Amino acid sequence: MASDGGKDTVIADRAATEALVHLPRPTPEPAEPLHDPRLSDVDEWGRSDRMRSVARKVYGPVYRRWFRVEWERLDKLPAEGGALLVANHAGAIPPDALLILHGIEEELDRPVYGLSDDVFREWPVVGTLWSRLGGVGAHPDNALRLLRQGHLVLVFPEGTKATSKSWSERYQLRRFGRGGFVEIAMRAGVPIIPIAVIGAEESMPVVATIPWLARLLRVPYVPITLNQILLGPLGTLAHFPAKIRLRVLDPVRFEVPPGEARYSKAMVMEEAEGIRAKLQQALYQMLGERRSVWLG
Repeated sequence: MASDGGKDTVIADRAATEALVHLPRPTPEPAEPLHDPRLSDVDEWGRSDRMRSVARKVYGPVYRRWFRVEWERLDKLPAEGGALLVANHAGAIPPDALLILHGIEEELDRPVYGLSDDVFREWPVVGTLWSRLGGVGAHPDNALRLLRQGHLVLVFPEGTKATSKSWSERYQLRRFGRGGFVEIAMRAGVPIIPIAVIGAEESMPVVATIPWLARLLRVPYVPITLNQILLGPLGTLAHFPAKIRLRVLDPVRFEVPPGEARYSKAMVMEEAEGIRAKLQQALYQMLGERRSVWLG
């Protein structure tokens, strides 16, 4: 009897299930795109694609016809992923940063963010314009975030010590600080790619500096340039048409785990000095190959 009762229960449950009416499931509405709170094309770092497009059109003739920029081994730059670009710096008003930003964007269609001293970012108009073109304050946290986001980041480890040096010291690299750029690359897990630049030294040579005026204006240096002597007030901003050559060196990778809170200071300094030595050697080699400052 118990067995028959169980069978009757199963039959009743099946009949009740078959009697249920299956309602059609409503088609889910497509999700609305996330609202972009920005009122312009300016990204979180202050860079504007529209401004960069204008800058490419304006700066293009200077890049191609005035400086006649020539790249070597550009294929060593990655097509994707983060990398820290390290270059030598020169000229009272150094043209190398804009040349590198413009060249890589034109050739590889990749934006480059340049780290710069905060003192220049504080200048009215100049600071905003530099941000719109891809300039970012030279702070380790900024560099680390940019690299982890997969961007190319440009840094000049010599800083203003390079751009204020005299003509007699041209192409002699200054000390690369304490190697902080190496530690940032290690922490981000990205390679360092050195870029050697010749021609910028001759585009605006420094004859002397005025220390007391620099202190008064609260700027790193106030130069007297050969351009000012020969061209007068126009020479304050006008560069000589020296031919610029850039050579991309082999990427430097580090066999250390990324994301560490601290790395060996001795190792960091050794790597920084090794990169400086490679850049210095490349500069001497390129200068030995050069036939003319103006023709290359």
